[in-house]
Amino acid sequence: MMEANRIRLKLYLAVFTALLLLGILGLMFIENLSLVDAIYFSIVTMATVGYGDIHPHSDVGKILVLVLIIGGVGTFLGVVASITDIFVKRREESFRQQKLNMVTGLFFSEMGNGLLKRFTQLDPEIGRLHKILKVSNEWANEDFIEANMGLERHRFVIDSRRGDLFALREYLQKQANLLLRLIENPIIQEHGNFTELLRATFHLRDELLNRVDLFELLSSDRQHLEGDIIRTYKLLILEWLRYMRYLQKDYGYLFSLAMRVNPFDVEANAVVNSS
Repeated sequence: MMEANRIRLKLYLAVFTALLLLGILGLMFIENLSLVDAIYFSIVTMATVGYGDIHPHSDVGKILVLVLIIGGVGTFLGVVASITDIFVKRREESFRQQKLNMVTGLFFSEMGNGLLKRFTQLDPEIGRLHKILKVSNEWANEDFIEANMGLERHRFVIDSRRGDLFALREYLQKQANLLLRLIENPIIQEHGNFTELLRATFHLRDELLNRVDLFELLSSDRQHLEGDIIRTYKLLILEWLRYMRYLQKDYGYLFSLAMRVNPFDVEANAVVNSS
């Protein structure tokens, strides 16, 4: 939507500029106006101000002014309307983004951080993620971009034997109502990545619930479940990193706590120790 508004604004500006140049050059040659007077008269005519201190004398000049009025007024109003629309849409988008981040914060506070901790217990390559995701106050925008690129390059591996799939299933089942409320939220539906995360989490829960025995799994079935965990794990980490970037930028006190409970920092501790 924003891109369409920008394209429309550029189109209106191009037409308005072309008409303005036509008016300036035409009035200079047809009505023998000076450059300043031609610019002044063209602008006040196209803006529908029309003080009447300058007016065309020739028939050709009058026709040119009519063209400026008919074409210029429409394009001028189009420019004003497009600029206004862009600012309104930008404000609405900012408001939607704030609401989305509030919902994302609720998700990580109530479920996401706990789910990350359970996934990291199953990750034999967690040491590499410790290096990539040890977020700090000193991180700049470039550091978050580099971390995101590192995640895209990272080969996610899950070994379900390292943890308790039954406990993971119970945890997901307890959070079913929260997941349902989140996925029904219309704000979430506008954020494709977060929606995909919720969908993957729901699917993982359903896969686990449809296993009678999670301790004695066939090798092929275990690999299938590990693939579902990897899908959810990667989406969860990427969303966590995006949320951390948002907190650092706009909410320092929330970012402080998020760093102190960072599941990828082995030294993380929620207790503030100033010594």
